[in-house]
Amino acid sequence: MALAIVLFLVGFVLLIKGGDWFVDGAVGIAHRYHIPEILIGATIVSIGTTIPEVMVSSMAAAVGQSQTAYGNAIGSVICNTALIAAITIAAKPSLDVDTRTFRTPVIFFFLAAALYSVIAYTSGYFSRTIGIILLAIFIAYMTITVRQAFTGRLVTDQVEEDEGEKKEQPLWKDILFLIVGAAVIAVGAKLLVDNGKIIAAGLGVPESVIALTFIALGTSLPELVTAITSLVKGHSSLSLGNIVGANLFNLVLVSGMAVTIKPFNVPADKLIAGRNASLVVDIPLMLFVMAFMTVPALCTKKLRRYQGIILLIVYAAYVAFQFFF
Repeated sequence: MALAIVLFLVGFVLLIKGGDWFVDGAVGIAHRYHIPEILIGATIVSIGTTIPEVMVSSMAAAVGQSQTAYGNAIGSVICNTALIAAITIAAKPSLDVDTRTFRTPVIFFFLAAALYSVIAYTSGYFSRTIGIILLAIFIAYMTITVRQAFTGRLVTDQVEEDEGEKKEQPLWKDILFLIVGAAVIAVGAKLLVDNGKIIAAGLGVPESVIALTFIALGTSLPELVTAITSLVKGHSSLSLGNIVGANLFNLVLVSGMAVTIKPFNVPADKLIAGRNASLVVDIPLMLFVMAFMTVPALCTKKLRRYQGIILLIVYAAYVAFQFFF
């Protein structure tokens, strides 16, 4: 247990440093090519910070741990939105949202979530065909988003530079920061997840609860670190884009990979009044928190502090529910 705690802390340190490098590289590329930070956040950064979820869910599916593969994706969306995005919004409210760049990942998320929900509530079985469809949605999203960016349909961020600001660093350094940062984040997340599971198991926590809380939080720590680092560096749009993009990727890339590797049923090891807890609580909550964050933003082009506070309360209640009910 002592070794697990030490390795857990080492993983956390690696996440912090990796997040710092990753944000520097992403922002450098965005500014060099005049690409909106929210777009970079919703594509490149989201893929990088979703690597831990892909690794964990794919490995879990391969060895038949459907509770982990399924719960990690759903739990990560809830964690990303009701904890990480909530912290970002509460810390810096009234963010100006560029709806033209924000709308695409939101639309794709709810399309994927609709498919996900229909399968869960009807057959309850995620076949390999569904996995391939989810991966196809991921490819379609990336294609459309990149095409929009490079045909001038997206408005670039206005970046004001001080006269005394240093000359931008070479492109290869930005790319190196991005790649090394993503690698360090992945290693740190793996240390956190593996040793977090050991610590959690030592406390007698069920596997479904571990997947929806500990593992979901562990694999979402890259998004949390990226969000905090982005806020500190003044790039809140990058943080928001990363979170929305990561939520989409959790459904289409993480789940798509896991289901394609090995199809599985919706786990039913936790019941509420005789009904599957995932269908009663997890999926509805995932849809609610995303709608609560994105719909007002698309309508008013603003994110308010009250949204962040309410989302944090919802997440605290959700975690309490997982452990005590």
